[in-house]
Amino acid sequence: MDERPNPDDILRAVQHVDEGRGRLKIFLGASAGVGKTFAMLSNAHDLSRRGIDVVIGLVETHGRPETESLIEGLERLPLAQLEYRGTIIEELDLDSILARKPALVLIDELAHTNAVGARHTKRWQDVEEVLAAGIDVHTAVNIQHLESLNEVVAQITKIKVKETVPDAFFDQADDIELIDLPPAELQQRLKEGKVYVPDRVQNALEGFFRASNLTALRELALRRTADNVDAEMQRLRVQEGVRTAWATRERVVVCIAPNRLATKVIRAAARMGSSTHAEVIALYVESDRQRTRTPEEHATAQEALQLAEKLGMEVVNLRGYDIVAEVVSFAQRRNATLILVGKPIRKKWKEIVFGSVVDELVRRSGDIDVHVITSVPGESKVFLRPPPADAIWTIRGSGLILLMTALATLIGFTIFHSFGLANIAMVYLLAVAISAMRCTRTESIFAAALSVLSFNFCFVDPRYTFAVSDTKYILLFLVMLTVGLVISTLTHRLREQVQASSDRERRTASLYSLSRHLAQGRGKRDMSKAAAKEIREVFDGDVAIFLRENSTLVALAASTSDFEKLPNETAVIDWVGQHGEPAGAGTDTLPGAAGLYLPIPGSKSLVGVLAFKPNRPFSNSAQRQLLETFVNALGLALERAVLAKETNDARVFAESERIRNTLLSSISHDLRTPLTSITGAASSLVQGQGDTKALAETIYSESVRLNHQIQNLLDMTRFQSGTIKLNLQWHTVDELLGSSVRVTRPTLGTRIVDIQVAQGLPLLKVDGLLIEKALVNLLENAGRYTRPDDHVRLLAEVSGNTIEISVEDSGPGLNPDDLGALFTPSYRTSGGGYGLGLAVVKAVMDLHSGEVAASNCPSGGASFKLRLPVSTEQPSVPHE
Repeated sequence: MDERPNPDDILRAVQHVDEGRGRLKIFLGASAGVGKTFAMLSNAHDLSRRGIDVVIGLVETHGRPETESLIEGLERLPLAQLEYRGTIIEELDLDSILARKPALVLIDELAHTNAVGARHTKRWQDVEEVLAAGIDVHTAVNIQHLESLNEVVAQITKIKVKETVPDAFFDQADDIELIDLPPAELQQRLKEGKVYVPDRVQNALEGFFRASNLTALRELALRRTADNVDAEMQRLRVQEGVRTAWATRERVVVCIAPNRLATKVIRAAARMGSSTHAEVIALYVESDRQRTRTPEEHATAQEALQLAEKLGMEVVNLRGYDIVAEVVSFAQRRNATLILVGKPIRKKWKEIVFGSVVDELVRRSGDIDVHVITSVPGESKVFLRPPPADAIWTIRGSGLILLMTALATLIGFTIFHSFGLANIAMVYLLAVAISAMRCTRTESIFAAALSVLSFNFCFVDPRYTFAVSDTKYILLFLVMLTVGLVISTLTHRLREQVQASSDRERRTASLYSLSRHLAQGRGKRDMSKAAAKEIREVFDGDVAIFLRENSTLVALAASTSDFEKLPNETAVIDWVGQHGEPAGAGTDTLPGAAGLYLPIPGSKSLVGVLAFKPNRPFSNSAQRQLLETFVNALGLALERAVLAKETNDARVFAESERIRNTLLSSISHDLRTPLTSITGAASSLVQGQGDTKALAETIYSESVRLNHQIQNLLDMTRFQSGTIKLNLQWHTVDELLGSSVRVTRPTLGTRIVDIQVAQGLPLLKVDGLLIEKALVNLLENAGRYTRPDDHVRLLAEVSGNTIEISVEDSGPGLNPDDLGALFTPSYRTSGGGYGLGLAVVKAVMDLHSGEVAASNCPSGGASFKLRLPVSTEQPSVPHE
């Protein structure tokens, strides 16, 4: 075979490079937020430090601080100002880029549609013009914007993407860098406000950014990147003249021939490609050797080619005299890892005389594997096949006995004058042994008797009669008959043992597979579906599984034919569910039913019912016993799942009761303390004792304290029940801090509150009442642990994309060992009560996607920090 590279292939590969055109690099992502623009800007800084002239034509940061920080240090070209319906829209300025003519320009959002009045309709057309001017371009795009994947993405995400990029332009990219991020990390970035503003986060998580959508888009991006890398590798292989296959990607070449196997081979290749995610190429080689084919055979080949196109395969037609050479050469050029070919069963003498294309292909395929598919399954014509297990007498066995006996007789005549009768007897015994291996026991006995009679008739004097002249031959006949019978008996027993061993192995493998699937199932429905699938494969029938719940049967796994929904079958299912006994086909109860219905037992009671409709009756009782074993295993697994759920529910209920009882019993201490003070003061007033004003102040302050404790308890109950709905409004930080101080002024008394708010703080979109409640709890907590003349500090400043509000006091500080449990409802304060106020603060911050942290101040005292996310879409404030 000529190993030289094809000049036409090399020419096509070289034409891929245009010296006067700029190079295009695309940063590809599965969705927004994976960091494409960030990676593009980081790469631009690296190139700039290496002395390359890099400018920014257009970059969309979407208000992300970490991305905006990367713009600094890079030259940014001005944008074009376009007026549309009274609004000024900024677009990419092509003329400024062409006039500046940098070595590299960054142009973000490749799939963008330009405003009316721009030179081009689409931004990718702007990029095309920049590349044509010899300027390199780095850009970014998401996988859902590719034109060929538009319908696929719409089917997955239920969102139709309107802005697309042609695949032809995308494929021209000189370099594609995949910016990959696992779905869980991307969702976390979304929750942290690094992708969208907080108001859009929940809708995004429930819509486009579901884990299933992100995983599917991620796979599309990975596959598209792999396709481009594979195309580049193919081009380089051609340029370097590489002829051997590199198994970097599964690629199957399926050979179509004008015979009855053509469509079968195509379907087999489609299944193989689907299971291994391999590229499948259908190849048809026209040759002079096929002129003798009938029109029907050629029509079969064309039908197979049409089927290949319908299944999405690439179809290639070649012409050449040497079919094998053309196939192998094509497979090497396309870097195929497997050649799939069909081979009809032909007579052996025909293959010897006319040769076999498939055999020649196997010899000349080199390091490419060849997978051969034979003719349609049917009765094989192999003569020496073991008989069926239940057969007594077969035509094939009779023919084999006659053939082997005749062959032994012929050999006997050949060696009669050179060897003795004993050697001829051994030849007959060999014929008996061969017959016993391939015949039934009855036929083996007949073979032994026929061999003795043939030996006597042909070789024992007087020859050609059944008479025996010498009694010593009688012993020889008996020995021959006995040995023949022993051989046939032992062979039959061995065959039965092998069959029994094979049956046991299949049953063991089936039970192991079922137990493995049941162990992997996470719930009753998953277990039932896995068991139904396994039973269908093992027993060749349809299955439905029902679970008993509160004296009713609930379908966990439906059958493919819905036979169990017929009225007669439903009645049988109910009967089995009530009585716990088998019924239906093959039993003595309701035998007229279409299916066999078996109760699924548990260790104590009935778990459910299994409905099985076989495609053919059971051949023996072992199959029925195996099915019942499957049912018993399923019953134990379902019972385990039911008990596990009940145990988990009981544990959750017990834990909830324990927490509730603990909370109620412990909060009674916090409620009893102010009640005792109120009762004592009121008693003194009734008796006319003590300072009336001081007693009244005590009653008032303790009533306020009691009301605050009860309110915290009610709030904590509402937070834990999840019934609170946020009333989000825009608020200034000054307003929130001021109202909190006014509410807590009676509690703080003479303590001095220092408020320090940074200038220019953005607005917060929060539930003002809840944020005020959190600040009030922190201020009252500070007042509880400080002296009347101490200072309490309120600080507010911007930290990243959050506003940080700090409440600091000069009290004794916090115990470092308590920091982990400080914000839990069960946290015990130093005063003996439970810190529900801090638990309420934590619940409020969780509702606002914020954070709360506690620490000790360097100068002494405790510090509590609230961090609230800032919305990037700030409302416009009218000027007075």
